[in-house]
Amino acid sequence: MTTNNPTAPELRGAVWRKSAYSGGNEGQCVEVADLTAAASPGQRGVRDSKNPQGPALLVPAATFTAFMTGLKTGAFDI
Repeated sequence: MTTNNPTAPELRGAVWRKSAYSGGNEGQCVEVADLTAAASPGQRGVRDSKNPQGPALLVPAATFTAFMTGLKTGAFDI
């Protein structure tokens, strides 16, 4: 993949799931996909569920896991 901002058509095969921490029906929804079987193996995709044809952020799977672990353990001052 040659772009830093892939869109849905470029990530065929990705299975997107809404984050359990999304804001319900308030429009604050994030979707995540494990891209091991898609066009970017070993990556996680993150996108805005309100714009599924728009760009997705790609993050190495290990980095995404470390970030989520940090969120859950309170490592960030948010």
